[in-house]
Amino acid sequence: MFGKKKKSFSVKYDPDKEYPVIKASICNGERVAGFKSKEDGHFTEVIFIANEADLKAFKDAYGIEDIKTEY
Repeated sequence: MFGKKKKSFSVKYDPDKEYPVIKASICNGERVAGFKSKEDGHFTEVIFIANEADLKAFKDAYGIEDIKTEY
């Protein structure tokens, strides 16, 4: 009843067509995690990363171990 809730995400992830990536701003350090298409480079935003708990929730939800950062 009072336990921590797991974050759930509505975006589907297809590892054959997409790869996980963090888009980071050089200017202010803001980070957004999502998926980038291997075909055309389209980025689909999933979550704003405000802290390491957000990043962990994203990785855990999609079973991601390694994720690259793009600026």
